[in-house]
Amino acid sequence: MATMTTVPSYNPSLWVRMCHALPRLDFSMQMRDNVFVPDSWEYQQTLLVLSSLSAIALVISLLVVLSFLIHYCCCHRGDRNEGSEEEEEDDDGSTGHGYSGKKGRSICCVTWVAVAAVTLCCVAIGIGFYGNSEANDGMYQLTSSLLTANYTLASIDLLISDTITGLQLSISGPLASMEELFTGSKPFLVSTRNCRRLSENVINLLSSISLARSSVDTGLGNDSSISGASITPLTPVPPSVAPTVVPNSGLMASPFSPGWAANTLMVNEDYRWLSYVLLLLLDLIVCLFILLGLAKQARWLLILMTVLAWLALFLSWGSLGLETATVVALSDFCSDPNAFVLNSTQFNSGTSSDVLDYYLTCNRRMNSPFQQVMPPLPVSVLHLQLLTQSQRALSNIHTHLSSLDRNALTQFPKAEKSLRDVQQILNSTEGNFHQLVALLNCRGLNKDYIDSLKGLCYDGMEGLLYLSLYSFLSALAFTAILCSLPGAWRSFPSESEEYEDSDSESEDPFTSHQYSPSMLTGYGGSQSHPNPAHSRNLYSR
Repeated sequence: MATMTTVPSYNPSLWVRMCHALPRLDFSMQMRDNVFVPDSWEYQQTLLVLSSLSAIALVISLLVVLSFLIHYCCCHRGDRNEGSEEEEEDDDGSTGHGYSGKKGRSICCVTWVAVAAVTLCCVAIGIGFYGNSEANDGMYQLTSSLLTANYTLASIDLLISDTITGLQLSISGPLASMEELFTGSKPFLVSTRNCRRLSENVINLLSSISLARSSVDTGLGNDSSISGASITPLTPVPPSVAPTVVPNSGLMASPFSPGWAANTLMVNEDYRWLSYVLLLLLDLIVCLFILLGLAKQARWLLILMTVLAWLALFLSWGSLGLETATVVALSDFCSDPNAFVLNSTQFNSGTSSDVLDYYLTCNRRMNSPFQQVMPPLPVSVLHLQLLTQSQRALSNIHTHLSSLDRNALTQFPKAEKSLRDVQQILNSTEGNFHQLVALLNCRGLNKDYIDSLKGLCYDGMEGLLYLSLYSFLSALAFTAILCSLPGAWRSFPSESEEYEDSDSESEDPFTSHQYSPSMLTGYGGSQSHPNPAHSRNLYSR
């Protein structure tokens, strides 16, 4: 097990630690490490072995249901003969209606088992709806944090590109004009060339931040419509509409972009959420119509719901297998997220581990890698004392421009317009530079990183566990339903039996009238009060 890297404001939850501690076996039944390495075939084998447990449970469910079906099919004839004998014995002292005591008790037992299974399924559906909502909330927090981080990176990229564009325009425009005007004055010409050299130095330093490289390489300084070489400070835009930054290398490697990841996760989450809602609605419809079929004793409805219950059973065990693998893999990632980010080539390609560790941990005792003297680093990392050197260069440019403003304008009044343009560009550059220093601080991106971890590893993990519980309970419920429904709908009287019972009752007058209270009253009254006229007629006949 890898050593866990401390992330401020984030601690793995109890569920994460419990799932992370589960033993891992590969196809050869050998123990494997639980380090999150999704590209490793050995690690994928451990997830497949855990998912196969739901397949084994599905086979056991099928065997249980099959045994009950064999019982109902093979033993039904013997039960029918015994039931007919008991009914003939009970018919001597009964009215001809109802079932025998033993058969009635079995029907009642089967019906109540089906009702209990449907109730368990309804409870599982409620748990599933809650788990689906929790998982959706966690993914929403994750995507929101990624979009905010993408906005920060896009802001850094735009600030650098705007600063470099303005400095390039000042070199090619006002400073070049001032050099031509100061050709006859060596001190003023030296100051102007120093400003040009320092501006080029700042451009080189800022260009070493690879977030701006894509913008620099796509024609920076080619827009000749920018009047006076002035630049406008960056106007913030909402994270949802911020451009998706896919840098070539640098703070984040080229295969990864927070904006691309957020958009991909949102699309996949929409499909996942909709799929679970449809599955939950299917289970709910099956449960409700099973209750309706039991209440109405509709055999055709129960047969139809039995077919849908088979489908729901397969879907429940299948979803449980996917959820098991997802929960275990997510627990492995959430137990030590920094180790995966620092060691993964998708994030660490061409990027210094010191830079990544600075943003992931944001330790107050750790100086910014952009402001401290560092050992030799890859080309994508900033030069030594990047921000400090840039600030000093801008300060020296200000000093030279102030000297020219005091001394050169009296001798060269035509240089005033070019000097004012350079000062305006420098003021805008310093404003963008201060914003850049604030954005390069670790607190903003680290907060987004922590929020994304909390959304994924807290709410997302809890939602997946509830969905796993739903799948397990619903699978058990549908197994019980499939075992009990055949006995329930076989116990319902058929249409031919109901027709024969109605014919026998209509043809036998004693069956329908001998226990009628009104007839008993009428018959008794006629005996106690005979009609004299009627008696005389009978005597005369």
